[in-house]
Amino acid sequence: MDQFLAYGVVGLSTAAIYAVISGGLVVTYTTTGVFNFAHGAAGMFSAFMYWQLSVGWGWPVWLSLLVILGIGAPLFGLAIELAMRPAQALGEAEKLVMTVALLSGLMAMARWIWNPTEARSLTPFFADKEPFHVFGATVTWHQALTMVVAVAVAVGLRILLLQTRTGAEMRATVDDRSLVGLTGADPLRANRIAWILGIELAAVGGILIAPAVALDATSLSLLIVSAYAAAIFGRLKSLPLTFLGAVVVGCMESYLAGYLPQNDYLPGLRLAAPAILLLLALLLFPHGRLRGRDRQLSPVPLPTMRGTWFLAAVIVLFGVILATVLSDSDIMSYGQIFAVGVIALSYVPLAGFAGQISLCQISLAAIGAIVCARFGDDGQWWAILVAALVAGVVGAVIAIPALRLSGVYLALGTAAIAVIFDRWIFTLPSFEVAGVRISLFDQGSIEVPGPSLFGVAVDSPAKVTIFGAIVLALLTVAVALLRRGRLGRRLIALRDSEAAFATLGGNLLAGKLLVFGLSAAIAGAGGALYGMSLQSATPDQFSFIAGLPIFLVVVLAGLGSVGAGLFVGAGLSGPLHAIGALWPSIREMSEALPAIGAVAFGAKAVKEGAIAELRKNWNTAFADTIVMGGLVVWTLAAWALRLTDVINGYVFALLMVIAALLVPMIATRRLPKSDPVAGQQDPAVGAAEEPDADVPVEWWGIARDWAPEDKEALDRAIAARS
Repeated sequence: MDQFLAYGVVGLSTAAIYAVISGGLVVTYTTTGVFNFAHGAAGMFSAFMYWQLSVGWGWPVWLSLLVILGIGAPLFGLAIELAMRPAQALGEAEKLVMTVALLSGLMAMARWIWNPTEARSLTPFFADKEPFHVFGATVTWHQALTMVVAVAVAVGLRILLLQTRTGAEMRATVDDRSLVGLTGADPLRANRIAWILGIELAAVGGILIAPAVALDATSLSLLIVSAYAAAIFGRLKSLPLTFLGAVVVGCMESYLAGYLPQNDYLPGLRLAAPAILLLLALLLFPHGRLRGRDRQLSPVPLPTMRGTWFLAAVIVLFGVILATVLSDSDIMSYGQIFAVGVIALSYVPLAGFAGQISLCQISLAAIGAIVCARFGDDGQWWAILVAALVAGVVGAVIAIPALRLSGVYLALGTAAIAVIFDRWIFTLPSFEVAGVRISLFDQGSIEVPGPSLFGVAVDSPAKVTIFGAIVLALLTVAVALLRRGRLGRRLIALRDSEAAFATLGGNLLAGKLLVFGLSAAIAGAGGALYGMSLQSATPDQFSFIAGLPIFLVVVLAGLGSVGAGLFVGAGLSGPLHAIGALWPSIREMSEALPAIGAVAFGAKAVKEGAIAELRKNWNTAFADTIVMGGLVVWTLAAWALRLTDVINGYVFALLMVIAALLVPMIATRRLPKSDPVAGQQDPAVGAAEEPDADVPVEWWGIARDWAPEDKEALDRAIAARS
């Protein structure tokens, strides 16, 4: 009995911290309508700052707390509010990417500032005081402090939200900002207060829980999964139910740690328990209470097949160039461009066309790598197809709970699934099911050999790179065909309105099963290619955190753009590896670049994505045969110089960057002055959306997307027929 009470005290003290953190999460969401995925990262960063001030620099505890809680956290809350303000006009995925970017960026900054290989710890508060006893259970003063803080936060939040004008403004702002403004209230002030209060509570929770765990950026940031589960208990609106959920989560973790049997299969279950509880809470609560808010939908580009085939040719040529100008060691780093590109492409039909936000694509990629390793150990070419098939089946299974979830709740559910895979499934040793031996990562690493095709063994980094480029090119064409076909239009209708889709005869179950399975199959193929490029793959390379930059850059590129695969692969596996090789001291900091780009993207409220912006700059160049011919000659000349070792790989890359910068400028200057809009339509770029000449003008905007230049053409057509 004494042991049971002791575990209960530990569980309640942990629950008190979860209650503080989840309380801030609920306040932010109910006021701003933004679910802050970076809430735990804010607490993590505050804990590191507290260590730096109190331990690293020897400041007094009271002064360290005053600086962090009185100055640092409020300023950070104000900065987030300022960054998130323009993003209110964006869709759910674009708003979500802002907080995911903060999560990824804060973790990268923490690893850069504080070397993760050095052990750090914090002393509990009042560690010099003797613990006291309650009903036979020993309670430390730090545990007592956490419970007192939780009670104070609960009382303070209830008074603020229910008995003050500021609280009324905060609760009303999320429902109708314009209506709140008409009453004389200030919705911007309510948002500022909510963000400051939310970050403040995250900082308090991070500082309180840090003495009980290691000061590790990833571990502290992912502790927020437990707070997510508590917040879902309160359905992101009820603080009493949120605090009750925190008690359930905290006590469950404590009792699992104390009473779970010790064997090779269950330790990961204890670590994954909060994520499992989060997923169950999402699935068991009534769906109507978990509806997301109205979305600001972005247009889905309609690619031309001419432009798509051109893009596919560019991808293959890019792969051949990389394979011939780089050394084997460099190819192993930069050859990942195409594998990462395939994983990124899996987001396009799922999130871009169907509007289903998934954060577990990297886990599905890991399944593809595992299956390819097990079935293709002797170079069987069909192993990559089996990998895609198995990953697709798993993706379709994931789609079943997705029927009850949408928007941020679907993102939470898929994030929970990714964490379950990370902490439990991928850590399992080999096991048998119905007499079949199943091996995952075998608590280590797996070897993923390349296939043998038409008698040619893909057994070198150069060959794997070219093979990956061909696969990415073919899948890019396949996704473009999907977008132009009937199924693509049905998926977009599903994204626009699930209710309307079902009313018009669409089958939600079949639609979601199909798109989740299709995108998972693409991710599985990407995972197999990623394993081949790495040669030896580990679970850490397919972790939930490792997948976040891919999601960030996909949204930055444009979720509906078929060119997102190449854009993401080149953006992540190109500059980041180059920065790490040239300046190793800022390798960790360079990992924050995708997050910085995503925050800048959201701050500018760009709905179409970076590919659309780039296409606008390059349309003129693609219409100018002289400029494009010069680009081809420049590329071939630089390639020849590299093949003859006249220049090295970095000079070759610099020449290509110079060409990319100069070509649009030269093409623009060559435009006839009398025709300032000449050449604005793109005849070649991969994701271009030029009007389809086969579609009558009466069907523009219905059979294909409406383009800005259509108004003039439509006016001319009407005038000609009148």
